[in-house]
Amino acid sequence: MQLTRLSALAALMMISSLASAEVRIEGPVEYGVFDGPQAELQSGERVLRRSNEQIQTTQEVPAKLGTKFGLRYQLVGKVADDTPLTLLYFTPGIRTPDGIRHDKFEVTQKLVPGAPQDVMAYEFTEGHEVVPGDWRFMVFQGDRLLTEKSFTVR
Repeated sequence: MQLTRLSALAALMMISSLASAEVRIEGPVEYGVFDGPQAELQSGERVLRRSNEQIQTTQEVPAKLGTKFGLRYQLVGKVADDTPLTLLYFTPGIRTPDGIRHDKFEVTQKLVPGAPQDVMAYEFTEGHEVVPGDWRFMVFQGDRLLTEKSFTVR
């Protein structure tokens, strides 16, 4: 009888430690437009950017080439081979040069335990990407929603 209770207690402790090891966001989620070079870009041009750029907190995004917007957050509980993140970008409808309309882009991102922060961002680098309207960003691990944010591109 005593052995059964100890086994049950040990099993409960293992389950609770696994539950607490889930990836989660710790601290505030920064969102808005990333500060970057103020150069006038042409379609297809890119500028090398720093990883620690300041973010101007806003949900209003200028519809202009070179604009980078999105989220920056800190994840805790990351394990290298755990379920990766799924980043969903819902757009107002980007039509690529081949004529195909894209209402959603999906990116799979491996967990990097040593990374102090994670970023989900979109940068307008091609003229056809600059589409005014509502954009929605969602970060999942498996079927768990970790964070989301909507932006209005004008």
